[in-house]
Amino acid sequence: MDSVLSSEHVYLPRTVTRSAKILVAGHFGAGKTTLIGSVSEITPLRTEEPITEASVGIDDLKGLPGKTETTVAFDFGRRTLSPHLALYVFGTPGQNRFAPFWEHLFRGALGALILVDTRRLEDSDEVLGLFEERGLPFAVAVNEFDGAPRYPLDEIRQALALEDEVVLTACDARSEASSIHALIALVDYLYRFRRLEHLT
Repeated sequence: MDSVLSSEHVYLPRTVTRSAKILVAGHFGAGKTTLIGSVSEITPLRTEEPITEASVGIDDLKGLPGKTETTVAFDFGRRTLSPHLALYVFGTPGQNRFAPFWEHLFRGALGALILVDTRRLEDSDEVLGLFEERGLPFAVAVNEFDGAPRYPLDEIRQALALEDEVVLTACDARSEASSIHALIALVDYLYRFRRLEHLT
């Protein structure tokens, strides 16, 4: 991780007067845990467990040869995005069997960054539909995995049937700078939707 963080980031600056709860969502293996680890200025809370034989036939590992762990509840991190604003970032579990946790994570969230993987683009439909049903604003970030096919963002927007106003960007979840750029794109979107007016 190309981190520029130091121990001084453990405590919130005195200037921070506002905070926002943001979700990082996406299908199984989209890179949610990695992105939160990249952006968090505190040691992230993770609830990952090894993938065992019990998950065979339940968790689709096609296209994910290196994945050995899965989030069973949520991930949590924090990022001070400006002198006055801190984001509390919660990563959702990717599998349907952990859906009960989603109900708790939705509470108080102002928006979400949804990660997608071009190797499993169709797996994003259910996640996107869930946020659309809830009416929770979201931005979409294509996590550019090594070796994954690259497509123009316009083609991905069309494949995902995203409305024109939905922010669509690309990122590398392993990179602090790239992941923060994706979060900033979401926050800008929320300002435009007047969801963050009270945070200025």
